[in-house]
Amino acid sequence: MKTDIEIAQEAELFHIKDVAKAYDITEDDLELYGKYKAKLSNEFLSQLKDRPDGKLVLVTAINPTPAGEGKTTTSVGLGEAFGYLGKKALLALREPSLGPCFGIKGGAAGGGYAQVVPMEDLNLHFTGDFHAITSANNLLAALLDNHIQQGNELNIDTRQITWKRCLDMNDRVLRNIVVGLGAKADGVVREDHFVITVASEIMAILCLAEDMDDLKARLSRIIVAYDYEGKPVTAGQLQAVGAMAALLKDAIKPNMIQTLTHTGALVHGGPFANIAHGCNSVRATKAALKMADIVVTEAGFGADLGAEKFFDIKCRMAGLKPDAVVLVATVRALKYNGGVPKAELSKENLEALKKGICNLEKHIENLQKYNVPIVVTLNSFVTDTEAEYEFIRNFCEERGCEFALSEVWEKGAEGGVALANKVLETLENKESHFTPLYPDEMPLTDKIATIAKEIYGADGVTYSPAAKRTLQNLTDLGFGNLPVCIAKTQYSLSDDQTKLGRPTDFNINVRDVYVNAGAGFVVVITGAIMTMPGLGKTPAAYGIDVTSDGKITGLF
Repeated sequence: MKTDIEIAQEAELFHIKDVAKAYDITEDDLELYGKYKAKLSNEFLSQLKDRPDGKLVLVTAINPTPAGEGKTTTSVGLGEAFGYLGKKALLALREPSLGPCFGIKGGAAGGGYAQVVPMEDLNLHFTGDFHAITSANNLLAALLDNHIQQGNELNIDTRQITWKRCLDMNDRVLRNIVVGLGAKADGVVREDHFVITVASEIMAILCLAEDMDDLKARLSRIIVAYDYEGKPVTAGQLQAVGAMAALLKDAIKPNMIQTLTHTGALVHGGPFANIAHGCNSVRATKAALKMADIVVTEAGFGADLGAEKFFDIKCRMAGLKPDAVVLVATVRALKYNGGVPKAELSKENLEALKKGICNLEKHIENLQKYNVPIVVTLNSFVTDTEAEYEFIRNFCEERGCEFALSEVWEKGAEGGVALANKVLETLENKESHFTPLYPDEMPLTDKIATIAKEIYGADGVTYSPAAKRTLQNLTDLGFGNLPVCIAKTQYSLSDDQTKLGRPTDFNINVRDVYVNAGAGFVVVITGAIMTMPGLGKTPAAYGIDVTSDGKITGLF
């Protein structure tokens, strides 16, 4: 059996200008990065305003398990299947982070015969967007420390610096550090921190900004610290905005690549959904809607994280109205939720399936609260049985959801036809009446409680004393109307990753809160979630290599 990277490396790629032609994009509209990837020019994007919007389909999933779900694979395969059926479809996806590539998760280009390519470029450096975001983030950090060193005219309280440096790599020893050691000329000694680049507010801003003017306005509002009177100090006050924008001037342009069957894909931005808002850029999504009849996008991890943030943050801010949701599950993952060990998931086990399907049930209920039609799909495995399929099909249809099998990993576009047809039927026959979960004017604590109770199934929320004080302070400062972005483990509906299925009788524990004033949301840290991951005992990096002729191996 061929690996994903072998399939990708054997694929025949079209020149990206030929892929772009199908979307009425000329070569002059592209900024080429070699033969197979390009950025869309600002001039082209500005010409799209008067075109009608296509239909927007969100792909999300149940909580991830070691058994695998295949959300990106399903997204790519669905886009390929629409193309196979003669529909003008376009993908709008996130860029992968280097952290998971060299850590535990592997690449993020899809899998099998449902991939976006060139997968090695996408997973490794792509067009440099993440490097630009990292540089902009760390420039702001350097300007902040330099301002303090040069006399601190803004009276920044060094005990209340909130801005952190970032790195697009899993490096746990950088979570908590001390800077400024040495001589007086080496800066002021203080505690500092690193987050992974995908958790940087610059990443969130890039993904939510409409254009360069909006980007600069958001950058100026970033709160980097508080002064001795407790007032916020911003990036605008540090005169950092122009230089940061210069670093981001190309990164803000959406990237275009292709699937194995040459369907176009706009891949842009990459915030994680467990520690950030988990969606690709607004700019790429809106452009895609003007360029195609159907746009397939995805939100990271399970629907309790990615889909909730897609709806309550991205759609709220950008005015997007999704037309349908595809909810991905696997028989294996549902049995895992029912208590079956990973080594025994290949055996038919209807009792475990009946026990574990409660996780799918909760995600269905959650998505129905947003009033968007749902199609449930099973990413099929050869070990699945017809009895298992029939049970899940009946379960979904009893709850008002459409159902289809997906075989895109094995068969590519043809394996996604059943799912694509079911989505087309849904788009034609079921209206979406999208509504966010909570109103803007709801107090921050009530927004947190609403998500905890309605989406996670919690009894309530507990707060550390510091988190409680911060929430009150943010409300007093005028940030109470912002949406909340809850950082939580992806492995459970609760904030305890060991609780599988559909946990009950638990509280969500909030230990920290801070505002991303530029991005426009309040970040709520729960449980043991970390904004700088670490590497495992056997990192994926151990298996990655390059042959003497320059061919990459082991990349997922």
